[in-house]
Amino acid sequence: MTVEGRPAPVANSLGDVRVRRVSPELFRVMEIPLLRGRPFDLRDRKQSQPVAIVSEGLVKEYFPHEDPIGRQVKLGAPAEAAKASWLTIVGVVGDVKATTVFKEMGYVDMPAIYQPVDQVAGGSMGMVIRTGGKPGDLQPTVERTVADLDKDVPVSNFLAMDDRLAEFLAQPRFRTVVLGAFAGLALLLAGIGIFGVLCQSVSQRTHELGIRMALGAERGQVLWLIVRQGMSLAIAGTGIGLLAALAADRLLAAMLYGVKPTDPMTMASVCLVLVAVALLASYIPARRATKVDPVVALRYE
Repeated sequence: MTVEGRPAPVANSLGDVRVRRVSPELFRVMEIPLLRGRPFDLRDRKQSQPVAIVSEGLVKEYFPHEDPIGRQVKLGAPAEAAKASWLTIVGVVGDVKATTVFKEMGYVDMPAIYQPVDQVAGGSMGMVIRTGGKPGDLQPTVERTVADLDKDVPVSNFLAMDDRLAEFLAQPRFRTVVLGAFAGLALLLAGIGIFGVLCQSVSQRTHELGIRMALGAERGQVLWLIVRQGMSLAIAGTGIGLLAALAADRLLAAMLYGVKPTDPMTMASVCLVLVAVALLASYIPARRATKVDPVVALRYE
């Protein structure tokens, strides 16, 4: 985008600008707030001065210390912009999150510029309708209205916004379910491993536990001894895993959406789950050990 009174931008010196051609009612229907200036109206026709409305993100990037209302801009690379008409900025609206091509869940507030469709018509259009009833009930009415205007214009891909979002999120949701299943399996295997190790450890210490109980140790004391030793290993392992997760936060950042790699709630939840699994895996063999008759335990080899 070239701004009047400034040198033509060098290629790649600024980020891309998303261009949208819209009707005047889009901002109201999509509830995009008008922050400054005016919306498009009947004055913005093909024969009138070309105008544009810009997003708040574009203002921050191109007009950080000035009022953009009334400023003139051109779109396209320098060679293309030389032949294009100047657009007068008449309004500023809120940002709209958009997706990037290479990051499926990477929503960004890309700088955007809106032009009235009555001045710059495109080859095709998408229609957005807000309704208080069921969206599907409107399809026959929309098709009939469009056919009355031009019977050769088809109406296709009629979807409710919830359905469109579900369609867009289907693949990320599937991958999340698969990853969640593998994570649950890993947790199960970890619990089985801890349980097996502690059972083996208690089995090897049966003679020692029998001596302790024969010398007057209470069952609660023996239970606490085994659980404490098992939990010490579990807490140490959780701490090492936590340090490893913090070290790998840069690798994980690109794979996460809506949460930071070092999110304290997530870290705390994972640690609590692992410690709880370790506690359960420690308690069961410890409880078994306390039920062993001291005489039997003394004879155990």
